[in-house]
Amino acid sequence: MTELVFYTHPLTYGRIARWMLEEVGARYRTEVVDIEARRTSAFLALNPIGKMPVLVHGNAVVSECAAICAYLGDAFPLAGLAPASGTAARGDYYRWLFFAAGPLETATTLSSMEFAAPPLADQRAGWGSLDRVVDMLDTVLSQRDWLAGGRFSAADLYLGALLDWAIRFGTIAERPVFGRYLARMDDRPARQRAEALDDELAGRAIMTPAR
Repeated sequence: MTELVFYTHPLTYGRIARWMLEEVGARYRTEVVDIEARRTSAFLALNPIGKMPVLVHGNAVVSECAAICAYLGDAFPLAGLAPASGTAARGDYYRWLFFAAGPLETATTLSSMEFAAPPLADQRAGWGSLDRVVDMLDTVLSQRDWLAGGRFSAADLYLGALLDWAIRFGTIAERPVFGRYLARMDDRPARQRAEALDDELAGRAIMTPAR
């Protein structure tokens, strides 16, 4: 089988990608990239902006965490983390995966940086506003347990991880519907395995926080 090589640091979005790797049950090799090593020519050849995670699968090089989740969902269909193509569930899957990677991530990042939006920014910006993003999530998660096709998918994994972090860091206020959704994530054995692996790496003295 083609080898999967996972380049990561435990204090980056690599935690999300590792969770996805554990969900699909694929064998993979982890290459921990230290804060300085990500600026070397070898790593920049994989991702020129020097960000983690990066997944190498044969000749495929995939950066951007949401893209890694989508790639793995398709590459390992038996895991059932990507709905069938051409279905309504697939449409929901794409919608919410890209909503997480676009409006949700952008709105929460700018809020955490205390970015002051200019007048009418919510009409010009692709994400609208943080309040609108949060209200949209509240609405959809009040209507269904999972985002696509009535079952857990890579869209839930990615969006749920971002939502969890936003609540933990105070960017998004807790709401009952969010708590119930995230509790369902916490029960997944793959997430527990992934968290344990990255917590162990993060505890090592050689690790330096990455950005």
